[in-house]
Amino acid sequence: MPLSFIPPLMPTLVDRPPEGDRWIHEVKFDGFRSQIVRDDDGVRIFTRRGFDWTAKYRDLSKAAAALNSENAIIDGEIIVLNDAGHSDFGELRKAITRRQHDLYFVAFDLLHLNGHDLRDMPLLDRRDILQAMIPSGARIQFSEALPGTGSAVFHLVEQAGLEGVVSKRKDSVYRSGPSTAWLKAKSYVVDEYELIGVEREPGKPAFALMAERGTGRYIGSAFINANREVRERLWKRVQEHAGPPPKGMKRPATQWVKPGLIGRVRHLRGEEDLRHASLQDFWDERR
Repeated sequence: MPLSFIPPLMPTLVDRPPEGDRWIHEVKFDGFRSQIVRDDDGVRIFTRRGFDWTAKYRDLSKAAAALNSENAIIDGEIIVLNDAGHSDFGELRKAITRRQHDLYFVAFDLLHLNGHDLRDMPLLDRRDILQAMIPSGARIQFSEALPGTGSAVFHLVEQAGLEGVVSKRKDSVYRSGPSTAWLKAKSYVVDEYELIGVEREPGKPAFALMAERGTGRYIGSAFINANREVRERLWKRVQEHAGPPPKGMKRPATQWVKPGLIGRVRHLRGEEDLRHASLQDFWDERR
């Protein structure tokens, strides 16, 4: 029977990796979660939501066809590396369209092999089989577990400027959907930016639009998840200091503000623009 896409297991976000010897810890790569399916019909590569993107990943499809298996389903992440050797989400889309030879598939789990469904096997057993399948130095690579405690691994990942850590229960089976058998901890920093507007639509989360201090360059939006007192104070200030939109910006649901409001934003480290950002607090530098 032809194999089909399996919805992925999704890790739960936590502030810190767990401790104890029941867990392994891997680098959280900054790319596109993907799935390789190989059977008698050839190789197909699916996105996290099950869309067939094989045509976009021609070189990776050829690499998957060379693996030592008759049929398989492999869970992993498609990435591109920057000059520092780190996965770089900002360059990924460019590489997909212009630099296929720069793409890598980092494999971290094996769901099916040669007619056998492996999802009920313990994680460590699945990973042992997967590692034995993957040759070194190829476009498909194995995601190695990092030695050390969760806190030690997370510290090293933060120091290296990587996105974060994924921790997995050694004995866990694979089940599609949200799971606490896998936990992800992201590496964040907190910086100060100029708040240029607030985007609010009925029934949707509110976002603060942020710009670099000094240059005014728009760098993205931050989810407003501060407490109620901060949210009410922010909206009052925004209404008091309403202003025109920055040149070239058109967002109908946005209340723009005059310069002077500064926001404290928590966001992923090492990105040119804001990603996974949240507004922690703000103040008016005119007072």
